[in-house]
Amino acid sequence: MAYKILVLKGDGIGPEVVGEALQILKIIARRSAVDLEFKEGMIGGHALDTSGTPLPDEVLKHAQDSDAILLGAVGGPKWDKPNAEKRPEQALLGLRKALGLFANIRPVKTVKELMAASPLKAEVINGVDVVIIRELTGGIYYGKPSEKRDAKEGREAVDTCFYTEAEIARVLKFGFELARERRKKLTSVDKANVMATSRLWREIATELSAQFKDVAFENQLVDSMAMHLIRRPKDFDVVVTENMFGDILTDEASVLAGSMGLLPSASLGEELNSAGFRVGLYEPIHGSAPDIAGRDEANPLAAILSAGLLLEHSLGMRSEAELISQAVDSVVRDGYRTRDLHGGTGTQTVGCKAMGRLVREKLESSESEGE
Repeated sequence: MAYKILVLKGDGIGPEVVGEALQILKIIARRSAVDLEFKEGMIGGHALDTSGTPLPDEVLKHAQDSDAILLGAVGGPKWDKPNAEKRPEQALLGLRKALGLFANIRPVKTVKELMAASPLKAEVINGVDVVIIRELTGGIYYGKPSEKRDAKEGREAVDTCFYTEAEIARVLKFGFELARERRKKLTSVDKANVMATSRLWREIATELSAQFKDVAFENQLVDSMAMHLIRRPKDFDVVVTENMFGDILTDEASVLAGSMGLLPSASLGEELNSAGFRVGLYEPIHGSAPDIAGRDEANPLAAILSAGLLLEHSLGMRSEAELISQAVDSVVRDGYRTRDLHGGTGTQTVGCKAMGRLVREKLESSESEGE
């Protein structure tokens, strides 16, 4: 049986980094005798240029028929027009909504050899291993009305933050279940002292915690959480929060690892695919970085690690995903760095293609050792 993987390379450096991740998946498919059927599609800015829409109907249909999606970043200055009716980023919102991808998982783990790349002190970040789960299909990004308009007093704008009990409970339950598999601690983040949606969020989180008595539970206000993530990040295990707060906190957490170029993500839905696991969309959290596109300077490690998450969460191939993580760690320990990472004594700066090749060589050498 062939598992269908849709590859959407995106804009900017997307084609470069996703191209390296795709080669990693092909190696895993060969060595594990798993039939992966890859289909490519175009979304974002380039799709907007060629078809007039950031998410063509044909691509959406392929996405709905796929077992998993590997995605590159979209957008760039070329399409950065605030008043534009159609924007590249609408492709992501459309995919998330159409596929019901309600939980965005962003693991952040420090690597000893890269701690110097972080602006934080080594004693603060050494040993950090946290997963931030962001609710992805509700909240202020989807609430209606959301518009800019003219009024008697001048221009005004409104955005609506809206959540249902079911949406909140679904993502929190997912977080509690993940915490049970890890260090059994969950932090729920809200703004319950100001927002009605957050008060509902906290109420439901507290109620659910009674069903997971084996998981240590706490509530945190988002402003204090922003501070704690920098001051004492090692104290957290699984963090669950709503859409906009998660968008902000996950980018803040990237400094713990030293670079966005190191951080993968998975967006999961409730529907099961033909492998019996959750349909998911997998992407590095960094942007399209158009300023370095085509210069072979991008860091492909986040995209490669996103491919590992794809194997783990959508195909149930945990051991293969672990092999990818080990290969990435090994290359970093050997002193290889892309431009976004601080070099230091004994390190060598390499390009995107070279970094991808080094990871592939590690995977292939581990295959030889296992024979």
